[in-house]
Amino acid sequence: MRFTTRQIHEGVEPDPVTGSILTPIYQTTTYVQDSVDEYLAKGYSYSRTANPTVSALEKKLASLEGGVDCSCFGTGMSAINAIMMALLNAGDHCIISDVVYGGTYRLSTMVYSRFGVEFSFVDTSDAAAVEAAVQDNTKLIITETPANPTLKLTDLAAISKIARAKGIPHAVDNTFLTPFYQRPLELDADIVVHSTTKYFDGHNSTVGGAVICATEELAEKIRFIQNSTGSIMSPQVAFLTLQGVKTLSVRIQRQSENAMAVAEFLEGHDKVEQVRYPGLKSFPQYELACKQASGFGAMVWFEVKGGLTAGKKLMDTVELWSLAENLGSVESLITHPVTMTHAAIDEAERKRVGIIDGLVRLSVGLEDAEDLIEALDVALAKV
Repeated sequence: MRFTTRQIHEGVEPDPVTGSILTPIYQTTTYVQDSVDEYLAKGYSYSRTANPTVSALEKKLASLEGGVDCSCFGTGMSAINAIMMALLNAGDHCIISDVVYGGTYRLSTMVYSRFGVEFSFVDTSDAAAVEAAVQDNTKLIITETPANPTLKLTDLAAISKIARAKGIPHAVDNTFLTPFYQRPLELDADIVVHSTTKYFDGHNSTVGGAVICATEELAEKIRFIQNSTGSIMSPQVAFLTLQGVKTLSVRIQRQSENAMAVAEFLEGHDKVEQVRYPGLKSFPQYELACKQASGFGAMVWFEVKGGLTAGKKLMDTVELWSLAENLGSVESLITHPVTMTHAAIDEAERKRVGIIDGLVRLSVGLEDAEDLIEALDVALAKV
């Protein structure tokens, strides 16, 4: 089956009791067993370990990413945490993209570092820099591409080649492009992580995370953490995400078309200092964007002339675009990363990696592109 067919049908079957076309919400703690000798004959014992609604979503996402298994979690950060907890011990070293979601940075520097895990935040767009950063105790490489919020790209095949040669698992945060546009496991990555909160849900209704593995060995390690820490996704969230995933491809295609239109408008506006969108030929890594992915996504960032003051005025006054932290939803959102999503990152570190104070991040939604552009045009006229 092709992608769009699988996103609708994979992992779900009509309910055997009622014929319900939607997977039921199995809102249950425990499962009655037929006998001691047939314990787990039906596959379930306790919903902290596994739940049929969650299992349906896990099967679907594993199929879409081309992995052997998927584990779903209560949040995207729980998913990132599971990877670190499964693969890192005290004294180990982890390489992470220097531009990364603020929560990932916070988890690394303020939690795991307390337990003797070392981290190097490396420019993973430079494969030579990654190779040079590998130490004898390096046990994990985590890349985020496109990076949040600068959209800097990492050549996944190049980093995977380095990781394979060193015997180090390579985990990729694929939240921004989804498996519809980018397939890290096909580029020899070992693990893919998602905040399902974003494009998989697509409707600002849930928070969740997912980890998809290329091998059974890695999948078992992630499952162990999911069960041991009690961080499995709830059946209610899994049910809602199952419905969101069904329209993933049509949503992200339209959102990407809108993003291109918005980016082109901003690039030609006399009050805009700079614009970054992987689909623009002016994007510094345009050729890699075309080579590595089949689409450019729906995230854009720009800087207004006048810097932070002008940017804040625009974000506070623009209509139609909601000032909020999420991304990937049908509603268009506008965000100030320095104040919101990346506030946990030290100011000097933010500036070093290009997260400038005046950076305005856009998550482009499904509205008519003309309306989105008109709203930005009106707001820009006021700054």
